[in-house]
Amino acid sequence: MAPAGDREGYWGPTTSTLDWCEENYAVTLFVAEFWNTVSNLIMIIPPIFGAVQSIRDGLEKRYIAAYLALTVVGMGSWCFHMTLKYEMQLLDELPMIYSCCVFVYCMFECFKTKSSINYHLLFTLVLFSLIVTTIYLKVKEPIFHQVMYGMLVFTLVLRSIYIVTWVYPWLRGLGYTSLTVFLLGFLLWNVDNIFCDSLRNFRKRAPPILGVTTQFHAWWHILTGLGSYLHILFSLYTRTLYLRYRPKVKFLFGVWPMVMFEPQRKH
Repeated sequence: MAPAGDREGYWGPTTSTLDWCEENYAVTLFVAEFWNTVSNLIMIIPPIFGAVQSIRDGLEKRYIAAYLALTVVGMGSWCFHMTLKYEMQLLDELPMIYSCCVFVYCMFECFKTKSSINYHLLFTLVLFSLIVTTIYLKVKEPIFHQVMYGMLVFTLVLRSIYIVTWVYPWLRGLGYTSLTVFLLGFLLWNVDNIFCDSLRNFRKRAPPILGVTTQFHAWWHILTGLGSYLHILFSLYTRTLYLRYRPKVKFLFGVWPMVMFEPQRKH
């Protein structure tokens, strides 16, 4: 990890338990980690459109919640990296747990009757979230949070592999793409942590534009944001396929993927 605060800016001394490899207040005195902050836009804007589209399509509320949960993570991460304050760090890290719980619920309810509610799973996930929140607020150990988050992601990976292996093999492209993009982001997250000193030394010598490309924590935001969005699409595609809505992945403006479908016609 980077040392706590290279420069002191608008938000004052760093109080978060983590300080990433991006040089603090290097771009502007009003944003502690500029690139780590603006890279969260991919987790904020597209999911809002996804939630709006889900409302228009009359989809189950859990998918609206999934999109909005990803937006909340992006907003919390924005506040954290902008200020490097402990309170803002919690707004980033705790919603990561909560959003993954929403994703888990969606994935395990793909093959149930429409509008059904699994109270046992819902209670388990809420209890898990409360326990993790309580422990994390007490111990303030980032590794604990990372392990709990990793457990949820691993659960999603196993469920996804089950679906593309045994239920809908033709969804392998979408399922494995979301997983690959997410894992690539995780790889860059580790590179950023392990080789921070080397990256900082490189950025001192390299042209600014080239240096920006080595802000790997920002790439982590972009890739995991895209991977999470694609995972929601995968979950939504699986669900609407089960409900016989004839879903298709279409690209908005030829670039951004969305799931479009037609409800089953009644004869």
